[in-house]
Order: sequence, then structure tokens, then C-alpha cells
Amino acid sequence: MTLMALDKIDRTPLPQQRERNRLGSASPGVWLWLACFGLTVVWDASGADLSVMRWLGDAQGFALRDHWWLSTVGHDGAKRLAVLVFVGIVWMVFRPMGIWRQMPRTQRLEIVVGITLSLLVVTAIKRVSMTSCPWELEAFGGIANHVSHWAWGVTDGGSGHCFPGGHASSALAFLALSLPWLASTEHHHRRTGQKLMVAILVLGLVLGAIQTLRGAHYPSHTAWTALICAAVAWVNHRLFASYRSWSTRPS
Repeated sequence: MTLMALDKIDRTPLPQQRERNRLGSASPGVWLWLACFGLTVVWDASGADLSVMRWLGDAQGFALRDHWWLSTVGHDGAKRLAVLVFVGIVWMVFRPMGIWRQMPRTQRLEIVVGITLSLLVVTAIKRVSMTSCPWELEAFGGIANHVSHWAWGVTDGGSGHCFPGGHASSALAFLALSLPWLASTEHHHRRTGQKLMVAILVLGLVLGAIQTLRGAHYPSHTAWTALICAAVAWVNHRLFASYRSWSTRPS
């Protein structure tokens, strides 16, 4: 669910590699993102979200809501780990070690900015969303009525601020980490980027699934988070690539 998975337009390199910047070209990654966007819209329209939640919960709520592994380890522990990883990446901008030394500072900064923007965009959407979490619905022992998260400005009677999936963004925001590697002209660097991207996507889906099992988020909330984080990371990557191209032009 990411538009950078197959992106071969803007090959921004790691050091000692030639940079290629063809911003006007069509990207396979963009088409992949659009396809995933379409599938998510179809899922939304089908009502599959509620079907899944009814399978996991009933009028007494969700049995796994307070499960120790899901709530303490999968939710609280994962959030704390994500913060530590982010702080470590910020540190690498100024004191790079290992593979981080293969990147110029602008690429390291690109990663930090991409992660930060992804988190901010997801948070901003959540702040204005009136969609409540599934566990707040009357069908699951709460007080809210089901209202589509696309019904902007329509309250469902609950606390709202549940769309998209914030917990999944703890992993999916790191999609920006894979882009400098995916955009390299070197095959082994692209392989590294692919491995990073797959690991981040899998972790994001796992975190999203944890919240779905607990009754905190619909499956589509995780899908939209992935699409949002991918789009933000890709746009951020392009802007940094354009800046590098502009800054290295002969005067």
C-alpha cells in the first residue's frame, strides 16, 4: 500500500552515485498507490469494516480489548519503541554511524522530515475527524452510532478523533526511511530499501491489526494510514530531490 514500492522515477542516490531526477515521468509506484487507494475505497463502500468488527465483538464489547499482550506490549510498548527509534534516527542526522555514513546529511534530514510530516498529517486528520472508535458504538456496548468517516462534520455521538489509525502510524510513518535506498542507482542499495519498506509495512499492518482486535480501529483505518504516510513520504522525497538537483546545478 505504498507509492514508493516500485518508484523508479527519481533515483536520488547515496554518495558517489549519479543522481537522476525526472519529475515529469509517470511512476509505477504512483499507479500502485492509486490501485491501493481504489481498493480501500471499495472496502469502505462495501461495509466490510463493520462486518469484521461484528465478528470480533458483540454487545458486551471486545474480548481482547484489555488483553495484556495486545494492550501493554503491542500498544504501549510499541509506541515507546517507536519513539526511541525516531530519536535514534534524529541523532543519526548529526552523528551518523554504520550505514548512515553512506548518506549525505540532506538525505538523512529527508528521512527525519518525512517521518515527522507523516506523523503530523495523521495526527491533524485525527484532530478534525468526528469518527469514533468501534468500541464506542452501541452495537458493542457504547453510545455512538456508526457514521462513515467521510461524513465530515457529522457527529456520531461518541468522542470522535479515531480516524485514521494513529497507532499504525507509529510504524508506517517510517516508510520515509526506505526512500533514499529505494531511489539509489545501485541494486544492492535498492534491495536494502525494499527490505526496509517490507519490514515497515508488515510492522504497520501488525500494529493496525492489534488495534482492530482490541476494537479500537476498523481495518480501513490502517489502510488509510498506510496510504497517507506513503503519499507524504513520497512528496517529501520529491521535494528534497528537487532541492538537491537545484543546489548542485552549475551557476
